Amino acid sequence: GGGPGPAARFEEAVAIAGLGDAIGRRVKEYSHGMKQRLAVAQAMLGLPELLVLDEPTDGLDPPQIAEMRRVLQRYATDGRAVLVSSHLLAEVEQTCTHVVVMHKGRVVASGRVEEIVGDAPTTIFEVSDVDLAQKTFDKMDGVTYAMEGDRALVVDLEDVSRSEAVNALVRAGVGVDRVAPRRRLEDAFLALVGTSTAGSGDR
Repeated sequence: GGGPGPAARFEEAVAIAGLGDAIGRRVKEYSHGMKQRLAVAQAMLGLPELLVLDEPTDGLDPPQIAEMRRVLQRYATDGRAVLVSSHLLAEVEQTCTHVVVMHKGRVVASGRVEEIVGDAPTTIFEVSDVDLAQKTFDKMDGVTYAMEGDRALVVDLEDVSRSEAVNALVRAGVGVDRVAPRRRLEDAFLALVGTSTAGSGDR
């Protein structure tokens, strides 16, 4: 094909990996996070349509993890995809669009992250006015809720869609800061594989 030549692909891989001027330095001067990004840049060199990485955030501190997340998201544009294996489920939840859950060599679930996570009936609403939000939910058939902290409600919406609930809150004058499925990926994973496996290193 008439794609970019090797030099252009090298430049793009370095740019996506966020290595910048460091590419001219000796690798032994690199931090652990930069070495991880260098390894990812090497894997990117041909700009493959599918980039496969094993535990790319392993051993990184939170700022380095955030930078690696940005690297992977930058790469996964222009029709490219990134496949990662990871046991850091909160990280997978923030970074990935799709997930495959494996247990003892078998696929136990696969799909969009929000579908796997969103199995649970409860939704968390962070709002500007909890009292007014409660009054609004009281008017909806079958909707129940519990307080979580002083700004959030955990709500069982029954047959009401999330968007309907948000619209009702906004109409009532409640500012909605965040709406998210209550069930996190870790909870979904444990429910899928059985909680007895927690801590055994299964992915």
